[in-house]
Parts: sequence; C-alpha cells; structure tokens
Amino acid sequence: MNMMTQERTALQALIDAHREDYTSVSRLLGRNDAYIQQFIRRGTPRRLAEADRRKLARYFNVDESVLGGPAPLPPADLVRVPRLAVGASAGAGREVSGEHVTGTIAFPRPMLREMAAAGPDHLSIIRVEGESMEPLLHDGDEILVDRGDRADRLRDGIYVLRLEDRLMVKRIAIGPVHGRIAVVSDNDRYPSWPDIAVSSIDVIGRVVWVGRRLG
Repeated sequence: MNMMTQERTALQALIDAHREDYTSVSRLLGRNDAYIQQFIRRGTPRRLAEADRRKLARYFNVDESVLGGPAPLPPADLVRVPRLAVGASAGAGREVSGEHVTGTIAFPRPMLREMAAAGPDHLSIIRVEGESMEPLLHDGDEILVDRGDRADRLRDGIYVLRLEDRLMVKRIAIGPVHGRIAVVSDNDRYPSWPDIAVSSIDVIGRVVWVGRRLG
C-alpha cells in the first residue's frame, strides 16, 4: 500500500532540499531515530502530532498546511503563490527532477496584477542556484515566475529557461535578426550565448520579482 500522501511527499522534498536526513529530523522533534522514516515510508503515525507539525513547519519555514495542518485562509485581497522545490541555476544549469510544493507566499492581489501578465494560476516561486546572474540575482534568492509570459511575448528581460532538460535563469536580449536572441549571464565570469535561435530553448516564464534574506 502506498503511504506517500501529500504531506509525506512534501516532508520528503523538504528533507532533500535542506540536505537533512530522517535521523536528524527525528532528533529535532525529540523522537527516536526511526520516527520520521516510519512516518514517511510506513505511514506510522498516520498524522503528525500538532506540536511536531508546528516545529517542522517553523524549522523548514513553510506553512503548517504543507505538512497536513489546516490551510490558512488569506484575506480576500491576498493571493498565495506556491513555492516549488526546484531551483533555476544561475550557472551551468540544473536538471529538473520534479516540482513539489513546499509552501506559499502571500502577495497583495493588486501587486500581482501590476507585475504579472497572467493570472495567479500561472505564477510560482522557485529558488536561484549559482552566481552567474550576480549582482542582480544571488544564490538562494527566491524569484516569482510568470509562466503566462513566455516565448510568444518574448522581449528583453530575465527569464527562466529549460535547455536540454536543465533549468536556468538568464537575461534574454532580442537580437537584430528575427528569431535570434542572446542568452546572457550578468556575471562575466560565466558564459553567455550571444546568438542562438529562440526555437532552441523552452521559455518557462518571465521573472517579475525577487526576494532575499538580508544579513
């Protein structure tokens, strides 16, 4: 019987993303070393205790609803945008293995309307990995991607791209020849591609916001 419910899948993704293991997370809760492994792999216990869920949510910086708690109801003027457990490499590129929701960030609805061409269903937040877009984007930054703003509206700006099943965040500059673009790393220590065909890349969406932790 498959015990990998949504909250178990989310907890597994969080453990992987933070490079933790079952034992360390179990000890964080003051439980025996096999507790989290049994919860994820065997379905025992069926639900996390409220105190354990709260501690894990605080540790991984996610909503308790991700781990099986009640979903918070945002005010009518806020929209919760999902955070995905994938990174867009600001470097050589990152292989894409899956997209697990690890939480949400609430944005004022008017702010999203001003920033993004698409509706809220086309928005997601992912993490920047690498240094090739410094100083604009730093390793660990979270970026809001408008997946409704893709190749059919392509213009100069920052985009998330997929190339040979690798996810990248790069600057795009429209070339003088129709159908040709430059894919640029802002950090000149990393390569850029000055003249390539638009058809050679898969444009995932336009980056419209960035957030980072200070200090």
